[in-house]
Amino acid sequence: MTEEKLKEELFSRYGAVTRARGCFLYTKKGVRLTDLYQADGRAILGWGGGDAFTKLKNVLNRGITGNFVTEYSSQIDKAVSELLQSERKVVFSYTLPETGVNWEPWDESWKESLKEHFTENNNQMITVKPPLPWSENLYMVCVTSDFDDSQIENKVKLPAPLVAAVTRSVYDLIAAIKVREEKDWFIYDQILSKYFERKGPYLYSKLSEEEYDDFVLFCLDKGIVINPKYNVHSIVPYGADKGVFTKLK
Repeated sequence: MTEEKLKEELFSRYGAVTRARGCFLYTKKGVRLTDLYQADGRAILGWGGGDAFTKLKNVLNRGITGNFVTEYSSQIDKAVSELLQSERKVVFSYTLPETGVNWEPWDESWKESLKEHFTENNNQMITVKPPLPWSENLYMVCVTSDFDDSQIENKVKLPAPLVAAVTRSVYDLIAAIKVREEKDWFIYDQILSKYFERKGPYLYSKLSEEEYDDFVLFCLDKGIVINPKYNVHSIVPYGADKGVFTKLK
């Protein structure tokens, strides 16, 4: 199922989304949905945006709305270097690179892969999805300073307010990585393990691909939004009460 089809199905059942907070979506019909899709991981820190949206507003108020070089251009490099524990510069792109490492937080297997990557080929690209709700289809391609970024497709120069917001969201992610852990994810296993295999906060469907579209709609009928794409994980909703999943029993 496509993301657009999921949005259509959500709207037909519950009307327009009127508010979003944390891992919850609130609709025109007064229904609260628990979001396990989370914009394909871009809303993993919550839909509110937190300090990142405040930063966006502050930079907008300063009138720095062009895509020229600002102090935020170097700040995003510093933030991502801290996140990946390796000196990196960031190239924004609207295309997911076909080569390199796709990095995600709390993914222990990727952490091991990154350790090998740093010692064997330090010029390989590392792609990180901005942990910011307002960054659909945007990727941070993180490379070393001597990397020829001309081979990166669909590069884009972002306006300063958005770069500043993404930078703040990266620091928020660094902070979240330090506090979110197994105890925050396994509490939902009693119900979710019937349908998903969990690795950290990530949920992988146990159903067959043929069954999956119907399962997406089944969950939606129960007030739960999961990733519409079969081969991509959903995400445990941080901070949700266990009771939101009782309908799945």
